[in-house]
Amino acid sequence: MIGLFDSGYGGLTVLKPVLEKLPQYDYIYLGDNARTPYGTRTPETIKRYSEQAVEYLFDRGCRLIIIACNTVSALALRHLQQKYLRDKNIADKKILGVIRPLAEYATTNTNTKRISVVGTRGTIASNAYEIELKKLDPDINVFSKACPLLVSLIEEHWHHKPEAKKILKKYLLPLKSKNSDTLILGCTHYPLMYKDFKRYMGKNVNVLKSGEIIAESLKDYLNRHPEIEKLITQGGTREYVTTDSADSFKKFGNEELSLSIDTVKTDVIW
Repeated sequence: MIGLFDSGYGGLTVLKPVLEKLPQYDYIYLGDNARTPYGTRTPETIKRYSEQAVEYLFDRGCRLIIIACNTVSALALRHLQQKYLRDKNIADKKILGVIRPLAEYATTNTNTKRISVVGTRGTIASNAYEIELKKLDPDINVFSKACPLLVSLIEEHWHHKPEAKKILKKYLLPLKSKNSDTLILGCTHYPLMYKDFKRYMGKNVNVLKSGEIIAESLKDYLNRHPEIEKLITQGGTREYVTTDSADSFKKFGNEELSLSIDTVKTDVIW
């Protein structure tokens, strides 16, 4: 089974293209909606929350966990890998993040080597994207902007409203003058406002479709690691778990992402 974990609804923008590209595997999605957003939490709190999520998913039988949350990937991925996978005898479990695949795609596809990144306060403050981008290409120029209100607006279904669009436009204004040709949506909630990002940044900026990029990266990873792929059950099942309202989760997934979710389980992971 493959597990995907996010602070709330955002990781569903990763799950959907993953299901489209790799439908044969069994999946469980965990959204910690009761404690979202993570972007304003301290690194210590994020590590604690993510430990609880990872342990829950491993206990449920996941062999591969995708941290479908940029904030957790930025602030806790290495910690999680060291804590749960450090023993050299552990070869049947893996934890992957979302930052590396997006950084690799961005550096490969930029023409001007000027890349902008938006994300939560935690992700931007960590400099995780800048570090990864410059590892891949030291000549890359990175321009970052925190957009702290967007996750809450999206979780509350406000991202379609004029007020949310005005806030987004104000966030993006400083980036428009940087003349970057690529924008990384460094939060998996943000693709739910993809058309607005695209409109405000303009036709000369490639706003990356992060979910599709991550899904393709996962497919490539499994092809390169048959020892992990063979351990993942292939029944085509999907399970959805939230730490808050199951009805709200189901409504959001079906209305915003057309996921055809039948059942959502509410569970406590702490």
